[in-house]
Amino acid sequence: MASGNNSGRTRPNYLYSIISVALVLFALGFFAMSIFNARQLVRSLKERVNLIVELQPDVQKAEIESIRQRMEKSAFAIAGSVEFTSKEQAAEIMREDFGDDFLKLDLPNPLYDVITFNVRAAYLESDSLKAIREHLIGQAGVVDVYYQEGLVNEIAENIRSVSLIAIVVLVFFIFISVALIHNTVRLALYANRFLIKNMELVGASWEFISHPYIRRGAWHGLLSGLLASGGLLLLFLWIQNDIPGLRSLVDWAGIGMLFVLLMALGMAINTLSTYYVVRKYLKMRLDDLY
Repeated sequence: MASGNNSGRTRPNYLYSIISVALVLFALGFFAMSIFNARQLVRSLKERVNLIVELQPDVQKAEIESIRQRMEKSAFAIAGSVEFTSKEQAAEIMREDFGDDFLKLDLPNPLYDVITFNVRAAYLESDSLKAIREHLIGQAGVVDVYYQEGLVNEIAENIRSVSLIAIVVLVFFIFISVALIHNTVRLALYANRFLIKNMELVGASWEFISHPYIRRGAWHGLLSGLLASGGLLLLFLWIQNDIPGLRSLVDWAGIGMLFVLLMALGMAINTLSTYYVVRKYLKMRLDDLY
């Protein structure tokens, strides 16, 4: 009778355990996904920084095209972002921005032909940009290279600060998640403490007693990870539908890796917690179980 009551109480505990662990993994995954997408957004913003290459007044069209093609093939320029703007086009843009009074004195056009391009995020560091500038200035036909150095330094400093804070918070969140999952597993196995101890008393080895619980814990951890991943995927698709701009930032390979990590984390924590709790009950005296 007693064992029947124990088994009747066990089933709901395991169901609640799976759902509870899934909720913890969902919260952890949501935070990790937020950091991941924030990094993608920062990368996108970094790659919008322009470099302006000012060309010599007497440079020939063939030489301009040669410079443009070299930049297009370079490792630091984003493919498709290299554009040539003649001084006549630049004057027209200035006229549209400042009105017909621009150059109304009929003076020679003071502007230069320029080539602009966006730098890959990996090169948006002060040292890298200075090296790119020196490299380009050394080429024939180039007068100078300009970029917003203050903006670049500010972006780099802010990214370092935010990244450090995010890492600290993520580590803290993982610690809290491990503690919550362990406590959930302990509560789920509490109804089986007498069964575990009785099996030992009738001569079963600790390994024989532990293995079924450990296998079940691993399976429940996998289910929790799958539930958390499915919930995150639905939430992400819903947010993406409301904010179409996020679609260009999606890295499905990274998101898939996050889901795999959540399932692996659920299995690992559940398995280790189950092992620890079962061993704890096996080490206790029968009287201490009451």
